[in-house]
Parts: sequence; C-alpha cells; structure tokens
Amino acid sequence: MVDICFLSRGLTTLAGLLLLPFGSLAASQIEVTVENFLRVLTGRIPSSTPRSKRLLSDDRSNILIYMTGHGGNGFLKFQDSEEITNIELADAFEQMWQKRRYNELLFIIDTCQGASMYERFYSPNIMALASSQVGEDSLSHQPDPAVGVHLMDRYTFYVLEFLEEINPASQTNMNDLFQVCPKSLCVSTPGHRTDLFQRDPKNVLITDFFGSVRKVEITTETISLQPDSGVVESSYKKDQMVEELMEPLKYAEQLPVAQIIHQKPKLKDWHPPGGFILGLWALIIMVFFKTYGIKHMKFIF
Repeated sequence: MVDICFLSRGLTTLAGLLLLPFGSLAASQIEVTVENFLRVLTGRIPSSTPRSKRLLSDDRSNILIYMTGHGGNGFLKFQDSEEITNIELADAFEQMWQKRRYNELLFIIDTCQGASMYERFYSPNIMALASSQVGEDSLSHQPDPAVGVHLMDRYTFYVLEFLEEINPASQTNMNDLFQVCPKSLCVSTPGHRTDLFQRDPKNVLITDFFGSVRKVEITTETISLQPDSGVVESSYKKDQMVEELMEPLKYAEQLPVAQIIHQKPKLKDWHPPGGFILGLWALIIMVFFKTYGIKHMKFIF
C-alpha cells in the first residue's frame, strides 16, 4: 500500500494539503497548519475525524511526503505565518515509526537550503531528497507569459518531467531519481540521504512509492455481504416518507443576462448645471449695460 502526504504551495504561499490513503482530500488553505500536518502524520486526531482526513497507514505502508514552499536553514514556512522545523519533523517521523505507521518513507523537499530539513532525521527506513544544499537557494522555473509569474520550481519541474515517463511496469530505481536535476539544470545542488534506509537505493523501484498498485491479501474465510432485507426495506420507506413531506424544490429565477447585455443604454434627461441660469442672466445684463448704458434702466423697472 502506498500512502502519500503532499504539501504544495500556490505561487508564494503554502496552499494545499493532499492526503491519498485510498482516496484524495484537498484541504482548504485554513486547514494547512503545522499542528494539523503533524497530527495527521502521527495519528493524534479526534475520534470524530472522518476517514477521508486520516492517514490510514500501518507497518506495511510505503509513504511519500513531498513538501515545497519558502524555507531556510532548518525550517519551512506554512502560509507565511508559521513554520515547521527539522527537529519537529524528525520527531514526528520517530512517532510514526514507534506507532508502526509506515514501512518505508520517502521524503522529498523543494525549498531553499532543503538539505537542512533532513539533517536531524534519526528514524529507520527513511530516504530523503532535497533540491538544494545548506547555503543554497532553490530557483523557480521559467515564468508563465499569460500570468506573469513563476508557477513551478526548477526541481519540481524536472522531477515531474521524469515521473511522467514512469509506468507501473517500470524498472527505474531511486538512483535514477537522484540524477534527474543536475546543477546545470537546477542551478542549485540537489542532495539526498540514504544512510537510514535499509535497502540499497539501486534495488528500490520508483513504483514502490509512486505506484498505485495495491497489495491484495487472499483469505479462505467466507464473508457474507448480503444486508438484512428488513432493515433495507424499512430504511427505504422512511426515506420515501421524508421525501413526500419535503416541499418540492424550485430553481431561483435567473437574471435576464442576455437582455441586460444587449439592451441599449437609456438616454438621460438633460438638466443645466448648477449656476447656469444665474450666469446667463449676468451675461444678459452685461450686454444690456454695454449697449444702452445705465440711463435706460428706468425703462426696465
């Protein structure tokens, strides 16, 4: 079984959390916090948490954790408001190992000084990859001309390009993954750590972590899947009664958008601006005085 925990950023902030035990969950930006991330990994979550938001792994699960975002020496930012340190991450992996929540774990991080995030790991069966060494920056790939910003980092781009060529029957191993982004392409120096991993990387297939083939256990026991017909019938009648009591749903009246767009603008009534009448009278009086003089005022009043 392959369980995947994936953290990614949108442009400049950590934006999403994706858990793939046997389905998928796209958590909202509010849910992606350091505390929630660590709780999902270690299983320290409330009993009311639905299965879709749990990491349903055991001691036979291979787990892939891919993290990317803004970081530095020994930390990775979450939402530009908090950060997770390499010590917190190492301790979380140790709790997972003690609780038998993984068999093998592949950790990949794409951030500045990414190698600092796996320096403190001490739990067995962990293989780690990073996009840059301590003191180096991880750079973005070419910008999107339509949006005007960089949408992906260099390391993530070349790893994705490499993985798109992998199929379920591929014999590509981890040593090939180590070479996907040399310094000539990434500008930074990617690193990896394999001393905690029990197997030789050349014997570890890419599909051990990036595959979706599930292991099936065969049992000789007979399992009855027929539900109780009485319970099903009563449940059906109850649902039918509820539907009859509910008022029929109606669609809300839509705005006549087509008419609004194509209709001609209504002409506004013209009104003279403020002071126009007063100024007109002043102009008439000035012309009168200039033409006739003040001696003719008695004919007006």
